[in-house]
Amino acid sequence: MRFNRILLSATLVVVALVVQVTVLGRLQLPGAVPDLLLLTVVALALVYGPVSGALIGFTAGLLADLAPPADHAAGRYALVLCVIGYVTGLARPDNGRFRSAWGPMLTVVAAAIGSTLLYAGVGALVGDTAARHVGLTGLLFTATLYDLLLAPFTVPFIMALARRAENDPMAVEAGGGPGQSTDVSSGWLAGGTGLRIGSQRGGLRLKTARVRANRAGRIKGVKAVKGVKSVKKL
Repeated sequence: MRFNRILLSATLVVVALVVQVTVLGRLQLPGAVPDLLLLTVVALALVYGPVSGALIGFTAGLLADLAPPADHAAGRYALVLCVIGYVTGLARPDNGRFRSAWGPMLTVVAAAIGSTLLYAGVGALVGDTAARHVGLTGLLFTATLYDLLLAPFTVPFIMALARRAENDPMAVEAGGGPGQSTDVSSGWLAGGTGLRIGSQRGGLRLKTARVRANRAGRIKGVKAVKGVKSVKKL
């Protein structure tokens, strides 16, 4: 991971963890808790890919395991977010661009369901039966609902920040050169219009060329008319 990725990812993870512990964790909502840390890992994995997503997920989960008031075994949530970050990174489009908002939204739903099931499964292996008392079905529904409601306000913003960091002149894509990355959040932020700055520039250049050609034709026509008039006078 490059330095700009590490710096941005660390900052976003720490901010998400602080908000998670101090604000979202104290809302006392029925069922699950909105998981801002999960959404942060999902957004970064959609930009950086599976390997970086797994590393970011493991680090974020480990910090969550150690942050008070953690009531589970250390490493449990780190494993969950590591798997979620890797799998989410595999969902990144080959061209780095989502055509509409459905891609990120479905990814958030799958991540919320997958993280809840994986967390409950790991808990069952280590003897934690808290999910049985709360009800796994209720946890799945509320976790998906809360994360889905929170996602439009967080995931596009985080993806845009990550893409801006990737467009840094010092950043070099693996196997390519600088400036070759595309904005994977543009499909969500722009409502799936698919408009590109390059195509807009091409259209402007074509219009400019047409205007110049028309002006040149008019000038030649005027000169031709003046030449005919001068011949007639002679």
